[in-house]
Amino acid sequence: MATRTQAREAVTGLLYAYDSGNTKIDNFAKSLLEEKKIKNKQQEFALELFKGVLDHLDELDELIKAHLKDWDFGRLGGMERAILRLGAFEIRFTQTDSPVIINEAVELGKIYGGDNAPKFINGVLDALHKICRQDITDSKKSI
Repeated sequence: MATRTQAREAVTGLLYAYDSGNTKIDNFAKSLLEEKKIKNKQQEFALELFKGVLDHLDELDELIKAHLKDWDFGRLGGMERAILRLGAFEIRFTQTDSPVIINEAVELGKIYGGDNAPKFINGVLDALHKICRQDITDSKKSI
């Protein structure tokens, strides 16, 4: 049985393919996940993440761009961009603890990113976490 880590890894690959011009990848996402032995609840989780990122792509890109220090979004490597989009989506739109999300993203960066990717991903997602989760905390206080 696949783990959430494996599901996130598969989603990163799907996002990379989408970003590389294979915009029809969403039509094949379920079968590609099954090929990777990601089934049942983990497949639902992966498809939820993948579709969520695609549904909020512009918003996620703007969030990421706002937290890039001295770096141009267009210069990001495809895998780094996919990892950041997935992490940003989870931080912004799910209840998963941010340290878990950031750790998973950093580990993906170690496998698929450049030498500086883990540190870079950690910095961007940590900054995003502070902004997004602060907004949630502030809105709960006003209720």
